[in-house]
Amino acid sequence: MSETPAAGHRTTGTREHLAATGDDDAAAAPVAGAAKPDRGADGLLLEMVRRSGAWPYIYAATALAGAVVELMLPGALGRAVDVLVSPSGDPTGVLVLCASLVATVVACDAVAVLASGSGGAQAARLLRERVVRHILAVGPAMSRRHPAGDLVTRAGTNAEEVGAAPEAVITAVSLLVPAAGSLVALALIDPWLAVAFAAGLTVILLVLRAFLRETTAVSSGYQEAQSDIASRLIDALAGARTIAAAGTEEQEVRRVLAPLTRLRGFGMAVWRVNARAGVQAAIVVPLLETAVIGVGGLRLAAGALTVGELFAAARYAVLGAGIGSALGYLNRLARARSAARRVRQVLDLPAPTYGHEEPPGAGAERGRLELRGVSAYADGRPVLRDIDLTVPGGAALAVVGRSGSGKSALAAVAGRLLDPDRGEVLLDGVPLPRLSRAALRGAAGYAFERPVLFGHTLREAIAPGGSDEAVRAAGEAAAADAFIRRLPRAYDTPVEEAPMSGGERQRVGLARAFAHGGRLLILDDATSSLDTVTEYQVARALTEELRDRTRLIVAHRAATAARADLVVWLEDGRIRGRGTHEVLWRDARYRAVFQVAGQVAGQVAGQVTDKATDQGQATDQGGHGLESTPRVPHDSLAPRHSPPVTPPASSPTASPAPSPTSPPAPSPASSPVPPPAPSTPASAAPSAAPSPAAEPR
Repeated sequence: MSETPAAGHRTTGTREHLAATGDDDAAAAPVAGAAKPDRGADGLLLEMVRRSGAWPYIYAATALAGAVVELMLPGALGRAVDVLVSPSGDPTGVLVLCASLVATVVACDAVAVLASGSGGAQAARLLRERVVRHILAVGPAMSRRHPAGDLVTRAGTNAEEVGAAPEAVITAVSLLVPAAGSLVALALIDPWLAVAFAAGLTVILLVLRAFLRETTAVSSGYQEAQSDIASRLIDALAGARTIAAAGTEEQEVRRVLAPLTRLRGFGMAVWRVNARAGVQAAIVVPLLETAVIGVGGLRLAAGALTVGELFAAARYAVLGAGIGSALGYLNRLARARSAARRVRQVLDLPAPTYGHEEPPGAGAERGRLELRGVSAYADGRPVLRDIDLTVPGGAALAVVGRSGSGKSALAAVAGRLLDPDRGEVLLDGVPLPRLSRAALRGAAGYAFERPVLFGHTLREAIAPGGSDEAVRAAGEAAAADAFIRRLPRAYDTPVEEAPMSGGERQRVGLARAFAHGGRLLILDDATSSLDTVTEYQVARALTEELRDRTRLIVAHRAATAARADLVVWLEDGRIRGRGTHEVLWRDARYRAVFQVAGQVAGQVAGQVTDKATDQGQATDQGGHGLESTPRVPHDSLAPRHSPPVTPPASSPTASPAPSPTSPPAPSPASSPVPPPAPSTPASAAPSAAPSPAAEPR
């Protein structure tokens, strides 16, 4: 992947259109219409409770036990009051009971704190591991749906918030026990006390319900705004060199922090909801307690209650009204619910399924690639349309086209980095979804323009678990062996201790593809950073040492297309033309594909090309080398048979005037990639002189 400029930033979430506004009301407007957590999100919360080991159950047991003991305490205290005011009573037993109940409540609270913390950490760890595994299992489809910063937020912060769900759920449930128990206890003391308490409790429950609903909606918007900032920051870090070179630091700061307006709006909305619910609870709870005590006083005056029963009723009113203090727990539960919705969106994206088949053994066309009626869509837009293509085993296919024509999408479906929405892709007659994961990744190897190297050492980055011979062979084929051996520990050098240029990193990426692609090699502009000599060496390896594999090369330069056995020309996701480079070059629209890419400038470098040819090399426009050998024109997809690639002759010959059938590139068109069969007579290729020779007939 190349560095991402600011102009190409992609945002996520349902509210990105507010990112640049300065209107607080606009930022808070989405609160009412924010997506509500669905049953899948609530189901994820319950699943985390079940999968967090024994800690949630320990917490639930201690929380419920503490709640039950708290229900017993007011009655015991009331009994103690009656005993103390009685001249003949002995308070020893009841005081011991009260002390025991208090000690039990303290012990339950201590164990509950330990269990809730441990259970939350366990739940967060399990969910993070699950989310990360799923993100990597889905592969590129996940990054097309969610930017990197958004995924980091969902797998990190949101997973941690979901991990707090067991404590929030159990606490919310346990708070109902004192309320329900207090209602029952008051009814047993005096029914009129229960009526007064039930009226106030109903109001409190309505306040809590509205608080949970509004907080969940606001929390969802707050989390999305946080994710948007993280995504923008990661984009800026990826393009740090571009930003520094362009001097656009201030513009980037404004772009990255633009969602702060939304974040502030949602944050203020959270505090408004909390303040409103807090004020309502602060009014209702004292009124409830006052109502119960007032009714109890009247019943005491009427002789229906004792002093101890009135004291117990007052304590039960306070205990039951304590549910109004659950705002903090409900706030955490609301954040957990909205976070669970965001995590659920990631987990609901299906991962590719694999079969159990292996590709057939060695055959005449090992590596035969077939695309049958393949269509693919991105964001509802077709990127591939009804592609029918057969590439014989051992052939080299160049895929060309303007930007956005579907080249990378075709490369992605060929090795199943992307599943087509319609049609199927077969390797050696087996549909790719029926191959096992190991078989597919062992058969198809990818090399990209900006490879990312994983593994601790360069050896692991090329072929984890591979033999020394296999790793070195891949390094030699990619022209990486020489510079790797110059490192202090050669192939065992840690990746972070191996400073590499863009071209060297690209060579290691090529080596990784060569080590893994047993039947099919897919190169997506994978030699764009190589110098002249190195690209010549890699091209020679492709044509001589790797000709037993099918090669699909996304080409942006005419010289690359000229080296292939077959060229497929894409336009708007469809195959516009197919054939050899020489045949397609007769079409001015095909030539324009490379002219748009800036390859007309190659005509200016013709004399430099002749010098490079004298030295046994050829130089492509932009300083990229290629070899020149005879070419066998053909109009079919069958691979051609030609001798191994050798450096071109040293004497350039005069060329006729430029012809529409000849590429303007300064370098000679090389031979096709030779398959492993005997060669056939070859005809001359277009000249690399400044005035290219006409194409042979």
